[in-house]
Amino acid sequence: MKIKSILFAMIVALALSACGPTTLAQTPPQRTLNVNGTGTVSLTPDIAYIYLGVHTESASASQAVTTNNTQTQKVIDALKKLGVAEKDIRTTNFSIWPSQNYDPNGQPLDTKYMVGNTVYVTIRDLAKLGNLLDSVLAAGVNTVNSIQFDMADKSAALKQARDEAVKSAQTQAQELADVAGVKLGEVQNIGFYDSIPSPTFENGKGGGGGMAASVSVPIQPGQLTLTVTVSMTYEIK
Repeated sequence: MKIKSILFAMIVALALSACGPTTLAQTPPQRTLNVNGTGTVSLTPDIAYIYLGVHTESASASQAVTTNNTQTQKVIDALKKLGVAEKDIRTTNFSIWPSQNYDPNGQPLDTKYMVGNTVYVTIRDLAKLGNLLDSVLAAGVNTVNSIQFDMADKSAALKQARDEAVKSAQTQAQELADVAGVKLGEVQNIGFYDSIPSPTFENGKGGGGGMAASVSVPIQPGQLTLTVTVSMTYEIK
């Protein structure tokens, strides 16, 4: 009986010792170097997007619509005559609303009906843009909301900007490592951000009458600046 008690006490002691605190080897934190590189490419636009509107008004709603339809069709015909494909002409808005006129005493006078028709046009030959605006203004356009220039295909330029951004980040990382007296290890993380602003020519026009263009409309597409920022994280030794 006494021997059994001694054996039981030894087993309990061993079990308690196994539950005691254990010292684990601490892994030193990984040292890293973060850098940002930028690549910039300037592009000459080769495509433009423009909103063209026809606004008409009349004492009769049906007459306002009829007049608007006629002018809008003339605008579409003028666009096609200049080589704009039908797929590049898209109606984005058609609206009709009454407008009540009042005398100085606030008494209602006549009611006019306003009709607006807006088409969104893609222009793929910028050399024709000035003449195109002349033609559509003569055809009945009296609202030009904006002209936005762009590149139809920016894939090659984006690749060039990304390549330049990565090379810039790599150069900075090596320079910093040399100054700090450390060595670069493997790349741990890479991220990038594309910034592609587009210059816009604004020319808001309103009113009910047609506008005649006496001279060719001067248009300067300028340049697009495409910027890519790359962030890279290196292990340092």
